[in-house]
Amino acid sequence: MSVYTFEAEKINGEAVSLEQYKGKVLIIVNTASKCGFTPQYSDLQKIYEQYKDQGLEILGFPSNQFGEQEPGSNSDVQSFCQINYGVTFPLFAKTDVREDSAHPLFSYLTEQAPFQGFNVSEPSGKMLNAFLSEKLPQLLEGDSIKWNFTKFLVDREGRVVKRFESTQEPNDMKADIEKLL
Repeated sequence: MSVYTFEAEKINGEAVSLEQYKGKVLIIVNTASKCGFTPQYSDLQKIYEQYKDQGLEILGFPSNQFGEQEPGSNSDVQSFCQINYGVTFPLFAKTDVREDSAHPLFSYLTEQAPFQGFNVSEPSGKMLNAFLSEKLPQLLEGDSIKWNFTKFLVDREGRVVKRFESTQEPNDMKADIEKLL
């Protein structure tokens, strides 16, 4: 099994097989427009521009499951991303990424790359861990997605290589990306 097994709906409503990305290095990320981590769109776009000609694709999956931080329609999301961050990488329709309603792709990703905890020696990791522990402790259970902007790095054969939590900046992935390109 690989990520190519799955289908998803693009932000424009078109159903696509992820098999169309076969042979590419992928970053699959759940996103939101009204989150403290939303500025990561900027660095994700820069990484996309830097590596797309070498075979990198970034697949963005907006989700409204964390603090209702993606309340708009798919067209609102697309406009927001283009106007505010110049996003040109593929965006998909709003998608559930955890719990029973999770898209099967995200269930697969979290099985392949379990939650390893937040780096609480860094301020953002300490902050998110404390927030979830106090306000939403159920989100810390198991291996599911914990918050917006969890990033999964996938090799050219569709295998999940590494998981980067919300608190990890996109640029933290560069060395791992370069190894796979």
